[in-house]
Amino acid sequence: MRIFSVLFTLALIAGTARSSMAQSAADYRQQGIQYRSQEQFPQAIAAFQKAVELDQKNLAGRIGLGWTLHLANRREEAIDTLQSAILYNPFNIETFNALGIAYMVNGDLTNAVAAHTWATMLNSNNEIPYYNLSLSYERLRMYDWSIECAKRAAELEPNNPHPWVALSIAYQGQGDRVSAQQIYQQALNVDARYRDRSFLNYLGEAGFSPEQIKTAQQVLAKTQ
Repeated sequence: MRIFSVLFTLALIAGTARSSMAQSAADYRQQGIQYRSQEQFPQAIAAFQKAVELDQKNLAGRIGLGWTLHLANRREEAIDTLQSAILYNPFNIETFNALGIAYMVNGDLTNAVAAHTWATMLNSNNEIPYYNLSLSYERLRMYDWSIECAKRAAELEPNNPHPWVALSIAYQGQGDRVSAQQIYQQALNVDARYRDRSFLNYLGEAGFSPEQIKTAQQVLAKTQ
């Protein structure tokens, strides 16, 4: 009986240690989020790294670390970190949303399309992958596919100007300038700031490449 008592006590201690570890990991994840919101990326990365170290199977920590590395322009590390999250759950849509964006911004359009396509299969009502698929296909000059994905993104989130601009430049690339201008007007109806040519540089933060921003500015010039 004494042996069982000792084993039970050890199990309680181990359980308490695991609970404490998980709580500490959650605290570090929260710190990482707070630092990231203040764009203090080195501190945010350090906090997320500690969270992953303490709770390696927690996807929130890995995704948080990967996304923060991406925002800090450390994209190869970001991709490696997000890829590692797939091993723990290949059906987590947040992993593929983030990974697809990291691939796209890094110029790896084939893998960006693969990641975002899988994300649409996991949730067909998720606007994020459709929007980024539109941008990826536009850069690949697959305009029909870009248009269909942008339409779906705009349908899912009509009050977001980004899918409308993505759809506009896809039409422009296809050579349908009339539709490009008509669709761009939809973006202006949502957000009048997109009437300002210089404001369009902000689209870089929304995943647009420099060439895509230039195309949007060309469409804007004809729309006004």
